[in-house]
Amino acid sequence: MSLYLLALLIGIVAGLRAMTAPAAVAWGAHLGLIPLQGGPLAWLGGAVAPWVFIALAGLELVGDQLPKTPSRKVPMQFGARIVSGAFCGAAIGMAQNAWIGGAVAGAVGAVIGTLGGAEARGRLARAFGKDLPAGLLEDVVAIGGAALIISAL
Repeated sequence: MSLYLLALLIGIVAGLRAMTAPAAVAWGAHLGLIPLQGGPLAWLGGAVAPWVFIALAGLELVGDQLPKTPSRKVPMQFGARIVSGAFCGAAIGMAQNAWIGGAVAGAVGAVIGTLGGAEARGRLARAFGKDLPAGLLEDVVAIGGAALIISAL
């Protein structure tokens, strides 16, 4: 599968859940699926980073279900998702010295995931009559998608 497509897809995951994408990338690097050794992002594959990102992703999964959580489309949330997507896309792109293209693809994916995810979740929440099932389904899609993307590397 094309490196740029995988970077775009991990960006979409970042648009759904900003911390799930870096958690997946860190685990991919830690397990040797993403070759980052010797580069500026080598720390992602270390012993600590995967656990830190897993903890952050877990907090985000819980926080997302809270009624006071702001929309993913407010500037701070939207920007964080774009940065996360670009960062993860760059990490995937480094495997073939294409980190700039990977970062761009990841950022574009994050915009798609943020806007598309908000729309899909809104429709699902209306269909279910409440937001929680829609949010949990989105969690499953983000985590499962991230695992599939990393395993495809």
